[in-house]
Amino acid sequence: MTDLRSPLSRVKGLGSAKEGTDHFWHQRLTSLLLIPLVLWLGFSLAAMPVDHATLVAWIRQPFVTVALVLLIIAVFYHAQLGLQVVIEDYVGSHSRRTVILLLSNFLCLLLGIVGVVSVLKISFGA
Repeated sequence: MTDLRSPLSRVKGLGSAKEGTDHFWHQRLTSLLLIPLVLWLGFSLAAMPVDHATLVAWIRQPFVTVALVLLIIAVFYHAQLGLQVVIEDYVGSHSRRTVILLLSNFLCLLLGIVGVVSVLKISFGA
């Protein structure tokens, strides 16, 4: 089978999309980061009594605040990467694909910002 890529793209590992494997690795790394964070969150919430004051006090702990912010950022970045792949693979029209990708990216960014601001607002008691 003939490789039609230039010698430079073969050396850099770039395919026809000129993106290489960055997207693939970002999604894999965020999934690896999400495993311990989701397990930590699940076990922490399961071991905690269910009342508002306890939850607020828990979120105000510095380690918890940082971990929750990391979790929110990783979740929405991972979701954006996954949605991008699905949209690129299954939406046929270029203009429609572009609009849906922009909307998807905007919503992931917006929801991520809302989540981070909410955690920080609770954490700093504002």
